[in-house]
Amino acid sequence: MNPPPMREWADFTTETGEGGATVVALSGPLTVSSIGPVDRKLRAFAGPVARVDLSEVSAIDTVGAWTAWRVARDHDAEITGASDEALRLIAAVSKSRGTADIAPPRPDLVERVPERVGDLVIGWGRGSVGITAFLGAMLISSWYLIRHPSKFRGKAFVRQVELVAVSALGIIGLMSFLVGIVIAQQGAVQLRQFGAEIYTINLTGRLALRELGVLMTAIMVAGRSGSAFAAQIGTMKLTEEVDAMRTIGVSPIEALVIPRVLAAAIMMPFLGFYAAVIAIIGGAFLSNFTLEIPFLTFLARIQEVVPMYDIWVGLVKAPFFGLIIALAGCYQGMQVKANAEEVGLRTTMAVVQAIFMVIVLDAFFAVFFTNVGWG
Repeated sequence: MNPPPMREWADFTTETGEGGATVVALSGPLTVSSIGPVDRKLRAFAGPVARVDLSEVSAIDTVGAWTAWRVARDHDAEITGASDEALRLIAAVSKSRGTADIAPPRPDLVERVPERVGDLVIGWGRGSVGITAFLGAMLISSWYLIRHPSKFRGKAFVRQVELVAVSALGIIGLMSFLVGIVIAQQGAVQLRQFGAEIYTINLTGRLALRELGVLMTAIMVAGRSGSAFAAQIGTMKLTEEVDAMRTIGVSPIEALVIPRVLAAAIMMPFLGFYAAVIAIIGGAFLSNFTLEIPFLTFLARIQEVVPMYDIWVGLVKAPFFGLIIALAGCYQGMQVKANAEEVGLRTTMAVVQAIFMVIVLDAFFAVFFTNVGWG
């Protein structure tokens, strides 16, 4: 098998003509695929030019004609040795003159900042209206499914439960175990200064069950499942599968959104509790070696020092976190249009929005539970 021929590149040489004038002799193919290197050299060439010689040019297109004409124009030179085709192209491109700037002038700082802030505020407003409308459409579809249970897609729901929860047990368990080790280790270092290392058990248990277990799980689910929701639905939008579903009378909200939202909202409490338990086990594992607190003693002490309402705080927050994550992922997926680049953009937006709203909601719950006496 013969190797493919090597690409021929355009080039130029300079020589001194009559009367000491500089002649730029272009050679090779002056085409868009081969003119790149010589174009950069010509732009950097600063000497005066009297003539541009095209007699050695083997092929030319509009890009090459523009390059030759630009050199002649910038140096007030004449073009010689051009073929009939080259002359026609040069005559055509020489008429394409523009007086506008390549880029519009940049506004002043005092104008740019308010404009950017205004765009963000308008974007937030439109996004709030859009996601409210999306939530309303989901509630309407949910009410329809409640009245017609046979329409509910049970297999799709079970599949999403597997993807959201069962498949995530490994990574969430590993993360929670390491987080528990970090909490116990850092807590022991600080409490050792006051001779209160035994309270590492209180710190690990309450922090894991009340806050970090469900919060870290929500962040992991947002990055894992929320992004998957946005990418899957966005790709279906891009390939017009969602439009095809509407054409045959299938509601995309019922078929795609509700199973995902239900799976995330229902499974988040289980995942949050699982993560908290694994984090406590991680803290007990570290304490067994560094604090000389036996593993089983650590676990038994947890039952004494952690109030029951700490468990309920984590379990109450979890479904709301799952709902926000699934809503953000499905909503952003439904907004995909135009091109594949938007799939990646909307996926990123889904993860960022979900994590941001989860943290905001967690702060709200912290204030709320403190006011109701569960602080």
